[in-house]
Amino acid sequence: MIARKKPTETEMDLILWRHAEAEDPTAKLPDAKRRLTERGEKQARQMARWLREHQPKDLRILVSPTQRTQMTAHALGLPFDVEAKVGVGADAADILAAAGWPDHGGAVLVVGHQPTLGRVAALLLGGEEADWTIKKGAVWWFSNRTREGETQTVLRGAVAPDLL
Repeated sequence: MIARKKPTETEMDLILWRHAEAEDPTAKLPDAKRRLTERGEKQARQMARWLREHQPKDLRILVSPTQRTQMTAHALGLPFDVEAKVGVGADAADILAAAGWPDHGGAVLVVGHQPTLGRVAALLLGGEEADWTIKKGAVWWFSNRTREGETQTVLRGAVAPDLL
């Protein structure tokens, strides 16, 4: 469970949400048009329910332009911005810049894709990009905070829909 915390001036939350299971990428349709499968829709609903219970105030949501990411975000039932900078082909720096990490303050949810989200997670926790895997439909929640004059990046939680 994500515990509520006292915000500080420099604190920011970055929530990475990988789109839920989508149609086969070898299907004869453009990648951007791939929709969620029935299982993917269930994953999105499960994770959205969890996110609604734990979401920070003033959550800004950035979503890749693809059909599968938008369908995932729609499960949350909150307004979002479609942002090409978090789409297929983005790199970790693109995601962090679009979110305003770590200086924006507040909270940003990015609904995006592998391998980029895994690379962002590796960069935030390990200091360099690596090909980490975030499961379909899963959320990784990071906080940037200052404690005793030291800036820290904290993994607050990693939750997959099959654990809910």
